[in-house]
Amino acid sequence: MLQIGCPWCGVRDEDEFRYGGQSHVTRPALNCSDAEWADYLFSRDNPKGVHYERWLHISGCNRWFNVARHTVTHEILLVYRMGERKPDVATSQRSDYLGPRSERE
Repeated sequence: MLQIGCPWCGVRDEDEFRYGGQSHVTRPALNCSDAEWADYLFSRDNPKGVHYERWLHISGCNRWFNVARHTVTHEILLVYRMGERKPDVATSQRSDYLGPRSERE
């Protein structure tokens, strides 16, 4: 089972959370074209590698937060609060919300 670190509650099992889709998706202006609106609604990244996602701690504090997760290994690399700038995984330190890697394996 995937372990997710909530920034407010700490590490919990994934069944306490709900996936909220790709994070850092910017809504287009009100005067956008139909094609731009359709792209906003239906087009999302699907990388093989690091993906930035939104998660909701539904069975805990009921707060949204962001996760950088590797889509092949499912390893959670970073956890950060909504409103914080999207970090660069390559230059950021691993999240303290998950504890030392050796304790999780």
